Amino acid sequence: MNILVVNCGSSSLKYQLIDSAAEEVLAKGLCERIGIDGSQLVYQKEGCEKEKTLAPMPTHEEAISLVLNALMNEKSGVIKSLSEIGAVGHRIVHGGEKFSESTIIDDEVMKAIEACNDLAPLHNPANLIGIRACQKLMPGTPMVAVFDTAFHQTMPEKAYMYGLPYEYYEKYGVRRYGFHGTSHNFVSHHMAEFLGKNIEDMKIIVCHLGNGASVSAVQGGKCVDTSMGLTPLEGLIMGTRCGDIDPAIMEFIAKKENLDIAGVMNVLNKKSGVQGLSGISSDFRDLEDAEAKGDPAAIRALRTYEYRVAKYIGAYTAAMNGVDAIAFTAGVGENGPDTRKNICAYLGYLGVEIDDEANGKRGADNIISTKDSKVTVCVIPTEIGRAHV
Repeated sequence: MNILVVNCGSSSLKYQLIDSAAEEVLAKGLCERIGIDGSQLVYQKEGCEKEKTLAPMPTHEEAISLVLNALMNEKSGVIKSLSEIGAVGHRIVHGGEKFSESTIIDDEVMKAIEACNDLAPLHNPANLIGIRACQKLMPGTPMVAVFDTAFHQTMPEKAYMYGLPYEYYEKYGVRRYGFHGTSHNFVSHHMAEFLGKNIEDMKIIVCHLGNGASVSAVQGGKCVDTSMGLTPLEGLIMGTRCGDIDPAIMEFIAKKENLDIAGVMNVLNKKSGVQGLSGISSDFRDLEDAEAKGDPAAIRALRTYEYRVAKYIGAYTAAMNGVDAIAFTAGVGENGPDTRKNICAYLGYLGVEIDDEANGKRGADNIISTKDSKVTVCVIPTEIGRAHV
């Protein structure tokens, strides 16, 4: 059976078509810069070169349509009709406390996912668009939801509770949920396997660095803490999201800018992060290009971003009372050697040493620390087709 795996992010869409019987990837790719100028479709049939097509993608719906058309393309497609796809797996960012495992999508599940939209305003709506587009084009094909929040359900109470009245948790479920769970789960377990070690004996920190970004502490194969919270807004500085801030800033900015709460949240979710810090772009490639030209705004944004990641690594080292390995993954984590090196420059106290030659390689599982490094640092690509759906 062929399974289409779809991962609709805030500004990207990754996909793979997998022959589940043969456990082979038939085709894969991504849609980049959705809602941003210069968007393109990347399509790669297994064993062939990547095909890149510039195409406007104002929303995720256009992106899904481009992907399905590419899979059925007469010249380089791998299927003749959508009926050859037996099931579709959808990555869903927020399942609240209702979902702790993958589930078949029906009307009730759709309503439950939609009910979590206010907890993940940049993602759940995009996830739903992907589901509805596939349902429209492939009626009768089973759809499965895989929730980002599931892996983090092992966090202890001391890690997921906030310093707020406990009644808010009892009435509204206000707590830390964490996100990017499918990635953190796969990367931590695959890293242990890659290193030839038993994950039950390891303390691992996973740095999922993309337009959305998070860090997790994984001890004995279980998540014990993670940087995102009730929503994907908490934690690291991201593409357009602010990450950790003093909560009083919200009232301060609301009064100064004459904004209501929705207006403030729009700023925090869509106008902040490295986009807001730089005034240039939410795309790290644009920032790196600007940095190469000496642009002070790009330099400011990148250094602030790197510092925040390094702080979380330090915090999670303390939370686990040590760390054996650190993994970098996702778009920036996999493709940003300078970002990785700058983050690891803060980790000398852990005995971390980076091998510049190894750090420059891309595209595969890779150890980027030296043999003398006291903590093993790796790049582990988080391909959605490699994770369990």
